[in-house]
Amino acid sequence: MGQGRKAGRKSLAVMLVTVGVVASGCGTAGADRPLDSVTVTSSQFRDGAPLPREYACGSGNNPPLRWSNIPSSAKSIALVADTSSPKGSAVHWVVFNIDHRTTVLIENGVPQGARQGRGTGGKVGYDPPCRDGDSYRFSVYALDTRLDLKEGAGLTETLPAIANHTIARGRITATGIE
Repeated sequence: MGQGRKAGRKSLAVMLVTVGVVASGCGTAGADRPLDSVTVTSSQFRDGAPLPREYACGSGNNPPLRWSNIPSSAKSIALVADTSSPKGSAVHWVVFNIDHRTTVLIENGVPQGARQGRGTGGKVGYDPPCRDGDSYRFSVYALDTRLDLKEGAGLTETLPAIANHTIARGRITATGIE
């Protein structure tokens, strides 16, 4: 099989996993048990409001986030920033192994000891969204373990691992870009 064909199949596999996990809200582990609710807020935008331009295309700066109501049984926190629209789904950021006692993600920062996975575009770190008409979700997951994944792990590893260990989840959604 040629290199181009192998790369095409790998891309298709990544996209199928991305679409499936993103569309389900990532936390599929809750299908057999109820999931607790995490409250997610930002000091820079309200749920349903546009994402400020300083966190969109070309900036490289992630918005600050705050969360609460993490279950006491949580061992770590994960964050997935994604979009799903008729124009296509994309994962803009995956952060995992955030200390379970952490409740804040600062602007343009990653908590000490946390790891970042690759997004849809292959980048490790925040890949700001660019399409103005889409909705952008910043989802926080409380996990029942720390993930045994390396920095830069791909979506086919990170998203299923997050889904399989989710015990609580919440999100804030930005609709469009200011």
